[in-house]
Amino acid sequence: MTTVTYTVPAISCGHCTHTIESEVGELKGVQSVKAAIDTKKVEITFDAPASEEMIKALLTEINYPAEGLLTL
Repeated sequence: MTTVTYTVPAISCGHCTHTIESEVGELKGVQSVKAAIDTKKVEITFDAPASEEMIKALLTEINYPAEGLLTL
């Protein structure tokens, strides 16, 4: 299992966090998604078949592109 945390500057409200959590949470292999308005961070825990590339591509597709990866 892998956990990544991305900086997503476009997060500005509860709708943003809900959209990110719902959309990314539907990817096969994603175990959990936590988006925070105050820190503009998204923490995602996943296994295969999900990958960082798939997650970042989906975030971009739903207009919440990740601008940075924080290593944990």
